[in-house]
Order: sequence, then C-alpha cells, then structure tokens
Amino acid sequence: MSAIWPGKPYPLGATWDGQGVNFALFSAHATRVEVCLFDDPNAQRETERLALPERSEDVWHGYMPGLGPGQLYGYRVYGPYNPSHGHRFNPHKLLMDPYARAFHGRLRWDNALYGYRIGSPYTDLTIGKRDSAPYTLRSVVIDPHFDWDNEPRPNTPLHESIIYELHVKGFTRCHPDVPPELQGTYAALGAEPVIAYLQQLGVTAVELLPVHHFIDDQHLIDKGLVNYWGYQSLGYFAPDPRYASVNGPGAQVNEFKQMVKNLHAAGIEVILDVVYNHTAEGNQLGPTLCFRGIDNAAYYRLVSDNPRYYLDYTGTGNSLNTPYPRVLQLVMDSLRYWVQEMHVDGFRFDLARTLVRGVYEGDRPSAFFDMIKQDPVLCEVKLIAEPWDLGPDGYWVGRFPAPWAEWNGRYRDNVRKFWKGDAGQAAEFASRIMGSMDLYRHNGRRPYHSINFVTAHDGFTLRDLVSYNTKHNEANGEDNRDGDEHNNSWNCGVEGPTDDPAIRELRLRQMRNFLATLLLSQGTPMLLAGDERGRTQQGNNNAYCQDNSLSWVDWSPDPEAEHLLAFTRSMIALRRRHPLLRRRNFFQGPLAPVGVEYDVEWLSPDGQEIGPALWNNPELRCFGLLLNGRVMREQDERGQPIHDEVFLILFNAGHEPIAFILPDWPDDPLWEVLVDTAEPKVNGGRVPSSEIYQIQPRSLVVLAERASSRPAPLEVATVAGLAPAPDERGEAVLEQPGAGGKAALAVPAKQERG
Repeated sequence: MSAIWPGKPYPLGATWDGQGVNFALFSAHATRVEVCLFDDPNAQRETERLALPERSEDVWHGYMPGLGPGQLYGYRVYGPYNPSHGHRFNPHKLLMDPYARAFHGRLRWDNALYGYRIGSPYTDLTIGKRDSAPYTLRSVVIDPHFDWDNEPRPNTPLHESIIYELHVKGFTRCHPDVPPELQGTYAALGAEPVIAYLQQLGVTAVELLPVHHFIDDQHLIDKGLVNYWGYQSLGYFAPDPRYASVNGPGAQVNEFKQMVKNLHAAGIEVILDVVYNHTAEGNQLGPTLCFRGIDNAAYYRLVSDNPRYYLDYTGTGNSLNTPYPRVLQLVMDSLRYWVQEMHVDGFRFDLARTLVRGVYEGDRPSAFFDMIKQDPVLCEVKLIAEPWDLGPDGYWVGRFPAPWAEWNGRYRDNVRKFWKGDAGQAAEFASRIMGSMDLYRHNGRRPYHSINFVTAHDGFTLRDLVSYNTKHNEANGEDNRDGDEHNNSWNCGVEGPTDDPAIRELRLRQMRNFLATLLLSQGTPMLLAGDERGRTQQGNNNAYCQDNSLSWVDWSPDPEAEHLLAFTRSMIALRRRHPLLRRRNFFQGPLAPVGVEYDVEWLSPDGQEIGPALWNNPELRCFGLLLNGRVMREQDERGQPIHDEVFLILFNAGHEPIAFILPDWPDDPLWEVLVDTAEPKVNGGRVPSSEIYQIQPRSLVVLAERASSRPAPLEVATVAGLAPAPDERGEAVLEQPGAGGKAALAVPAKQERG
C-alpha cells in the first residue's frame, strides 16, 4: 500500500508540488473520505483506495509522495444516507473532485450512477449499492506549468468592446481553412485562419458557450441527441476535453491555454459563459456524480421543511447553495483560477439572479456581490450578468450593481418589435438605442453596462428572426413543445425558405436594419456568431441538443452571406472609428439650462423637434436622431477633449416611404450618405441639406454632416478590413434629462420569458 501523510487542507483539490500530490476535499457531514487511484485509464475499478487521514475545519486531506501529473483518481465519501434529512452519502459511488483541473473519459449512463435503487417503490429513499466506478469519469492531477511568454492581455475597455458569442465546436467544425483533425477544437479557435476572420470582422472579444466540463443528459442520449450548448456543468475548474484535438489525461488544459494565448496576441479577449447556478446532478431523482455524494446538504439549496427535495430557481432540478460559505468559496476559487491560470478576460454568468439570492425569500442578496467587488483579481475583469432566473422576483434587468454589465433583454425585445412594425414602440426604442438610461443610470452605471443584443445562442438566429413566425423545434424530440413561444419575429410573408426575390430582399434589408441598429446603439454590442453570414437553424429556436449542421456555422460560399458579411464589417469599422457611437457617458440633451447647443436631438420627418405628444403616438414609426459629436464632453486618457462628427440617423419601421426634411443648420451643410439599408449602393453619395431625403419602408439611413462641397472619404462602402481601435478614454460624468424630447424616454419594466 502506498504511503499517505497528513498533508494540508489548502489548496483544495489535488495539487502536485514536484514531489507528490496533496489531496484536499471539503465535506461538513461526512464520516470518512477515501481517495481512489487508477493506474490505467481503461481500468474498471481503482487500483488502490486510501482514507484521507486528517480533517481540518471540515476539509479532509492527505499527501501521497511519489504521485505526479497524469494520475487518475476519484473519491468515495462515507456518511448517512438519509434523503429525508438532506443527506445522500453513498460510498458505492465514485465521485468527481469538484476542484479537479481536468477529467478523463466519458460518462457511460447506467443505473449504477444513481445513488438510489432504480425501480424501488420507495424511489430515492432506498440506497443503491452497485459500484459506479466502471461508468463515471476520472479526475486528473495536472502539471500547471505553461509558457505564456509574457503574453499581453488586450484589456479592451468595455465601451470599446464588440462581443462575439460563439460555440467552440460549432464555429470551427466546418471552417474550410482549418485542418480536419483540428476542426471543432480549442486549437481550431486559436488557429491563424479563424483568428484572421475575427480580426477582419472587427470584434474585440469572443464569448464562449460553456467550456467547463459538462455531461450529456441521459434523456438526450436515449434520444440519440447530446447536450450541445453545455449548460450542465460539473467541473468548474476543468476545460471540457471534447473540444481538445489531443487525447490524453489533462491534454485539454494546455490546448485551452494556447488558444487564449493566440487570441490575446491578436488583440482578442476571451469571455467565458459560466454556469454556477446549478449542476448536472438534477433533482432528487438525478445521478450521484460529485456534489450530491460529497455533501448534498451543503452544496444544494434544499426545501427547508422537507430537505429531501431541492429548491429549483433554474428549471434544471436544483440550485447551487451559494449563500453557504464553502460553496461561495468554490465559485470564487474557480473564477480566480480561470483568470490567473487560464488568463481569461471575463465571465458571462448564466441565470445570475440565482447566485445572489439570500437564504430565504426577501433576504438581502447573498455575499456574492460583495466578494466579487472586493476581490483584487475579479474586480478588474469583465462581469456580465444574465439578470434573471425562474424564481420569485426573478427579473433583475437594471438591478445589478456596478461594475456589473447585463444582458439587456428589454433591448432585444423592443428592437425586434420596432423593426417588425409593432405599434407603440418608438419611445422605448429611443431609450434602448441610447444606452437604456432608465435602467442603468440610477446606480452609477454607464451606457456600456447595457450588453445590447438582438439574437443569442438561445432563440432564433438573425436569418430565422426574419424568416419564421413560429418556432420549428421538432428535431429536438419534444413535439415542438420546447423553446420560447414569444419570439417577436416576422417572416416577411412566407414561413421559411422562399425563392421569391422580393421577400428575399426584404429579409436581407431587415437583417441589415438589425445589424445597423445594434452597432449604432450606445452600449456594448454582442453579435451572435454566424449572423453576419445569415446562418439559419431552419426555425429551431432551442438548438441546445443539436450537435450537427443545424447548429454549426456554414462557411460555404454564398452571395447573400458575403454581402451580409461585408455590411457587418463596414458597420463595425464605422463604430470603431467614431467615439460618438460608443460614448462612456449618457447623452445630456441641452448642454446648458438656457443654451442652444444639444449633443442629441430627436426629429420628426417634417424636420421639427419631437415633443411628448408625438412620442406617445403609437403610430410613430419614423423619426431622426441627430448626434452632435462636435460638442461632446468626454476626455481621452490624457484628459484631452474628444470630438467627432455630426451624424443624422433616420429610422423608418413603417411600410410606406417617408419624405424626411434634413436639417439646414448651422450653415446649410451637405449630408453624405454613409448607410442606407434599403439601397446599399448609394452609400457614400451626397445629398444637399435643402432637399428631402426619401427614406424607404423598413430602412435605416446614416448621414454625416459635411460643411464643404469637396467629397469626403467614404466611411462604409469601401471598407475592406478593420479600422484601428481608438485609445482608451477618460471619464467625464454628465447628467441626462428624462423628458422634453431631447433624450431617451423610460418605459415600464416587464418580465423576461423563459
């Protein structure tokens, strides 16, 4: 038998020090903990099993000299099996280390993975005594060394960021310039052709769908499907090996690090979508793989008067018990690990409302906010909340504190409704595209704390948003019952694909409208990967289980895809060139109490200022937004004033052309057409201000003021690549009025769906 020494209670997990491995596992209610060692990756059962000899503050620990990287292991934890009291210890189940840096193998579903006896009339109240070791994963000891070679981190300010949400496999699986053996992997995302595409597109950060180690649910495997998105995490420190191009215990760790290193060298940040709100173990009838068998009563929120059952704020069967100190420690340790050891630049927190819930309904938020804010590592990275869950008072858009940014679901819903032509949307649309001051200014946040998006992984793609009125999720095997019913989509006259040239052109125009709106809005834009190419999921708005061509980005040559890609690149380049379009502060309106200068004005088609009566007219669908960059009150990092051009943005969500009178102040300027989503070929043309601009139905126009008759350089039409990003800006705090037609208007809150 191998020697085992007392070891140390910290750090938690399995830590190699060059001479041996220290094992440390938290369990408050266990009576004994054994570490199980495997000499062969294919071994059905452990070669050796040793009890951890010491217990310090509920951490069980021991040190084994001579062990090193690549060692496979797991735990068996002893204690009461009494579900009615919240305890589900079962030493017949080999358990994953929650602090493991890597896992090896694939989960093979079998009844032995459940802590209770399947088929018993008493269900989970009867302990199951079959050994789960042949079917579950192995934890891996790793060597943490990696040569980062002084890799510089981009540190892109949030207000200058353009986030690109992608799936590691789906984005690269069919890329024609990536070698077949690398497609769908971390190595592919870090490959030169893929990075070059991202650079030419102009995005500053990739937001990866979950890469924490996750499992494929048994009900999906039984249907021949998989958990494609990855929102069933179990290993909060371990990159999932299914995205690694190299097999072998722990090989995925260095491959992930190399991907990050390559992206950083190109100036692209890496943001992780993380799932700390629940685990993959489900409700009381779920498997015993990790947390449930280590200390169920500590790791999960249980029903207080019947702890056999779980509080479920997430729709997955359980909720992680983040008010409990050791569970909060797990989350914080995981976040710091990914920043310090894996060099990621930020996180998007799935169902973040669950993380901040107190012990009881109505309690003050948990300590999670305070822990993040005081942490010297985490306070400097990007923190993005999905600000809702399924529990009481679950919709928290606008209620997270600084420095949190939020997925702005109200932006998504309103922008979709506006361009669909719904009545009564104009006033809220004005607020949303100006940074949602009504949601974010009250607690000291800025426009960039609004993460603006029209589409995301969950829901229709951009092409499907303009091609389908209803969801078509039959391929998911749930008779089309899954997925959101309320998509605010419009198929432009025909459901699904069509050869009608008029409808195809209208759909392209609508996609241009959405892309232009997103990239002209104040706030931080997030683009869904493939939308710039018009990717379709054939009407499936919940492709969480579709690891196939339905979800993968199609890189095949296509005239419409190339047109939309060029348009998206040009809009991103326009945004990055002009600080007026990505301000740090909210617009103010009048710059003095009785002044005549405004940094923003709203105009009706007759050229007059919009007043409250017109804003409240539900039929208002056409208006103009004048942005005066000459009077900006912002500063760069050296305290120098920032100035920009004067832009006039015209919106027409109606179905008729509108004659719009262009402003003639201050000196009867000329107006250059930078963007017209109805007639892209006119981009770069020039129209005298005394004329009327005929804005076409369902279109957006951007004009730039030109005081001289000499032609100015084209801003959009001839852009082929990426404009250099501007320098980081300094702060200049301004106020913004909430009425009078000069500023965006607030509207009542509503509930997020699903």
